[in-house]
Amino acid sequence: MLQARDIHFCIHNRPIVDRATLQLESGELTVILGPNGAGKSSLFKVLSGDSTCKHGSVHYNGKALSDYKSIQLAQVRAVMPQHSSLSFPFTVFEVVELGLLPLGKTFRKELLQEVMVETQTWELKDCLYGNLSGGEKQRVQLARVLVQIWDKRPFPRYLLLDEPTSSMDIALQHHVLSIIQRIKSRNIAVLAILHDLNLAANYADKVILMKNGNILHQGKVNEVMTGPKLQAVFGHPIEVYPGDEFRPTIIQSTPLNRINKQIKHA
Repeated sequence: MLQARDIHFCIHNRPIVDRATLQLESGELTVILGPNGAGKSSLFKVLSGDSTCKHGSVHYNGKALSDYKSIQLAQVRAVMPQHSSLSFPFTVFEVVELGLLPLGKTFRKELLQEVMVETQTWELKDCLYGNLSGGEKQRVQLARVLVQIWDKRPFPRYLLLDEPTSSMDIALQHHVLSIIQRIKSRNIAVLAILHDLNLAANYADKVILMKNGNILHQGKVNEVMTGPKLQAVFGHPIEVYPGDEFRPTIIQSTPLNRINKQIKHA
């Protein structure tokens, strides 16, 4: 499993993440939710190894993150950051092919096409990456990181995604999250930052709620995504409608004009 204990991360002596502790289990999708500035991406970068913290520890499969060599870490976890830029005129196929680098020669020749078809990027393979739309670039980057961990391995691996569906339409958002749901069964734990509460409610196994650098709540979806807890985190009225015993069915924020009317007629 991925374990993080007492993560304390500061910028200019200002705490961005304050004493965060969590663990990710194989076969589960854990979603981090919170308002802008909650510390979600900063925590994500510490967990992925892109940032270091003076206090706290991160372990992958019982081994400290700092003890991994770069190539070893790339074989254990794949990371899709919020923004990715390329300076060279790579084709889509070449970008996805970068995900093979940590695998050396230990991959199936069908792997690239299999993942690109799954992510609906195969038809874009000869296009220049720089000419793509925002949503297309996201799918290409997702294909790149999925290639890295797609084939089954005997040890747990981890997929870290920072807002992987932010530029996609509704159909593609659900398509991408359905891929993530299926890949969990390959001894993989997934951590994703999302902004859409309903996507989190429908696909997550566990949820982490963050505010002002603190993890306020974490646990199963139906335990964490309640109206009072979400309202406290986001500072806005949110209605949660009950679904089955495992998750709510829909979450709706109350429009401000309705709140003002309620206040006026109270």
